[in-house]
Amino acid sequence: MNRRHLTLGAIALTLGLTYGVWYSYSVFLVALLNEFGWSRSVLAGAFSLFTLVHGVANPVVGVLCDRIGPRRLVIFGGAALGLALYANGFVESPGRLYLGFGLVTALAVACCGWVPAVVLVQRQFMDKLGFSLGIVSSGIGLGMLLAVPLCQLLIELLGWRAAWQIYGAICAGWIVPVAWFMLRDEAPRPVVAPPAPAANARAAPAHEMTLGEALRTQPFWLMLGAFFFGNVCSQTLHVHQVAFLVDHGMAAMAAASVVGVVGVASVFGKSGGGWLADRFEREVIYVTCIAILIGAVGALALVGAVPSRWGAYGYAVLLGVGYSATAALTPVMVSDRFRGPRFGLILGLGLLGSALGSAFGPWMAGTLFDATKSYAIPFVIAAACGVLAGASAWRARTLRRRSPSPVMGDA
Repeated sequence: MNRRHLTLGAIALTLGLTYGVWYSYSVFLVALLNEFGWSRSVLAGAFSLFTLVHGVANPVVGVLCDRIGPRRLVIFGGAALGLALYANGFVESPGRLYLGFGLVTALAVACCGWVPAVVLVQRQFMDKLGFSLGIVSSGIGLGMLLAVPLCQLLIELLGWRAAWQIYGAICAGWIVPVAWFMLRDEAPRPVVAPPAPAANARAAPAHEMTLGEALRTQPFWLMLGAFFFGNVCSQTLHVHQVAFLVDHGMAAMAAASVVGVVGVASVFGKSGGGWLADRFEREVIYVTCIAILIGAVGALALVGAVPSRWGAYGYAVLLGVGYSATAALTPVMVSDRFRGPRFGLILGLGLLGSALGSAFGPWMAGTLFDATKSYAIPFVIAAACGVLAGASAWRARTLRRRSPSPVMGDA
């Protein structure tokens, strides 16, 4: 195993731990609900603030990646994440939850999360970018598989306060030394057409695009739309799935195991989706996986109507494959169109759409549940947003096939 393989593995495990914080919130939501009796809109609102802050921070993180390199950010973020999760163990009020988890933890996750990882991979693995991003993002699935059941087990044995603090120590204990000793910064490579099929290579920009040029193109806003609507759909499910399953008679630990199955499926979805994206049109693979994600919405609703553990696991497979492949493919589609020294900033701004969707979806679902005592309307909205995400990607494909230059043909 050479250093390139070790680098991908290190980034993947770092993302797994980092976003284990994100996806384990679904089990902490149930624990906080049981202890404090706060409304679901209040608890989902903390997660919405987390995703919004995470997204707003991404453009700044992207600029810092372009200027000082992603490695330093990962080291800082790992240390900050450990401290933030330790402090979350002392939450006593919604205000402290919003400050500690919604603000501070979100900033720490952004610093050692997706944007630095994508920039690291994009600079070192352009020859197999789709597959490489699929590999590292599959680490997030590994985090879901291990972190969510681990946090649920710690909650049951020691309480949610200790669970957050122990998990924070695990994060800092891995991320900081690994980033210090195993990761390295490399300068952006010159823009050249990637060794990909003609359908994908045509998406390469004719020159290194500035932020202003990117903002004047339709593809940028279509990518933003795909980020936003796709995350409304997926994050509505991620945040409320455990509460929904517990509402319908499933034990909390069993519901956490469903999240673990989502994680296992996402490993295959991300690596497989990335592999396919290097061989076929990215947008076609994206739309196919969006259709699977929409199917997951219907499957979860069906589990509510006809409760079944195996039905829940079937839903988990659909969600894991559908959400994970689309999450891994969107940055690749952005890279197809906007590579260059400003890629970190452009990607960070694109991910702002992801943050807005991730913030809106869970908050919307929690608010509507409090009003109707049902997830029926939120699930319909989530599915509709999935359709809009697919339509955005398909429109971007149409523009790419019409003209290989976003500046000349797609503005």
